Amino acid sequence: MRAEAPAEDVYLAIADPTRRALLLRLAEEGERSVNELLEPLPISQPAVSKHLRILREAGLARSRKQGRRRLYAIEPARLRQVFDWVAHFERFWDAKLDALGDYLDTKAARRN
Repeated sequence: MRAEAPAEDVYLAIADPTRRALLLRLAEEGERSVNELLEPLPISQPAVSKHLRILREAGLARSRKQGRRRLYAIEPARLRQVFDWVAHFERFWDAKLDALGDYLDTKAARRN
């Protein structure tokens, strides 16, 4: 694992594919323990715990104790920051998709 993300840096926290996979699982499956999150990953329990700590520090996940287990859940509010930033570029995608649609319409009209 490379350098750790600063506590408030959402972008560095989601830059790592393992952390994105953990967030996705928490979003799809709900609250999970470290051992449950560890199952499909080819890394150790301490490594998963470290990734979860980074997600917690970035405000993307939260944890709570239930008996002797610690359960983790997604904290989606901070993802709004990423959504807003990506949405800024949507106009470029729309323009490209419109151009593709025009191209396909022209190509289909030539065939007829």
